[in-house]
Amino acid sequence: MTNKDLFESLKYQEGGDHYSKMKVQPAYFINENNLPFAEGNAIKYICRHKHKGKEQDIKKAIHYLKMILDRDYS
Repeated sequence: MTNKDLFESLKYQEGGDHYSKMKVQPAYFINENNLPFAEGNAIKYICRHKHKGKEQDIKKAIHYLKMILDRDYS
């Protein structure tokens, strides 16, 4: 995926607009930094919690952070 393709896909969002309102969208940051799945999901949930999932999104982020601890530091 090139930066041009990534920028094109970030021009719209399925299921809301909570990411498109952000100065730097989590998907862009995650892809540009080649982050693994669990790290990317933790960032996504942290970024969107105030605009979408509230407390549940923070719990999801914590769940993914625990996965990282188990995977990398057990």
